[in-house]
Amino acid sequence: MNIQPYIAQLLYRYQCVTVPGLGAFLTETQSAQWIESANSFFPPKKMISFNANIKNNDGLLANHIAQSEKTSYDYAVSAIQYEVLNWKKILDENGTLSIKNVGDISLNADKNLVFIPSEQTNYLSSSFGLSSFVSPVVKREIFEQKMEAIEEKTIIKLETEERKSTPYLRYAAIFVLGLGLTGSIGFSLYQNQLANETLLVETAVQKQVNNKIQEATFFIKSPMPAVTLSIKEGKMPYHVMAGAFREEKNAQKIFERLSNQGYKARRIAPNKHGLFPVVYGSYATFAEAEKAKKEIQEKDNPEAWLLIESL
Repeated sequence: MNIQPYIAQLLYRYQCVTVPGLGAFLTETQSAQWIESANSFFPPKKMISFNANIKNNDGLLANHIAQSEKTSYDYAVSAIQYEVLNWKKILDENGTLSIKNVGDISLNADKNLVFIPSEQTNYLSSSFGLSSFVSPVVKREIFEQKMEAIEEKTIIKLETEERKSTPYLRYAAIFVLGLGLTGSIGFSLYQNQLANETLLVETAVQKQVNNKIQEATFFIKSPMPAVTLSIKEGKMPYHVMAGAFREEKNAQKIFERLSNQGYKARRIAPNKHGLFPVVYGSYATFAEAEKAKKEIQEKDNPEAWLLIESL
């Protein structure tokens, strides 16, 4: 009996599938990955590993074979034992055993089992029909060139406000005229008084000039017009996926449940595999979508993942 298909079937539903006498295949869910350096997106999947120390029969594989083949449990156990013996014989002769859609098992120099998982099958049922893709790089050179052209054409002129200066020297002239009328005062006294008064006038003038400089105001006569960038509202390309369903009624049921819980859920048109996808919500930026995905994984669905596509 070929037990390989039954191992693959159980990996979709369980985290541990034990083959008595050989070892156990273990699965671990890996979140969706975005590799920025390669602009590549990989959907969530189950990573398969192998533990040769777990060999006891837990009944899972034998019971599944018995139900599928409509035979007894004891016969299924015997069939597994016989198949494992053949596998060990193949390992001893060829050094490598290939299990379809699961991976390859080989013997190293120390006669220990080494497992290399198959990358062709994704055993995460919620990611059924999804595949990796490469997103083209967004080019922004055209927008930057337009902004540089606007900056080159715009000229900013600065002009100071015109203010009439006050004739402060008029006070000095009046003072000198007054001294001329008092010629009877001694020449030395006249010179001393003239020097003192002149110093006071110069000090006052300098103080007024400093105040005017501090009060000077600059105006832009022809300011550059404000540049307004209008962004048209478009389709939001980031979506937190709840799952893709083969039956439309199941997709509708999930959609209604998420809507009742307050999510901005959406149903997307069936994909090329005939599945009906349902999303928790769609977002304009990757940061918003990533934050929402983490909250949903913590509160509602640990297997929620992110889809980047313009729908």
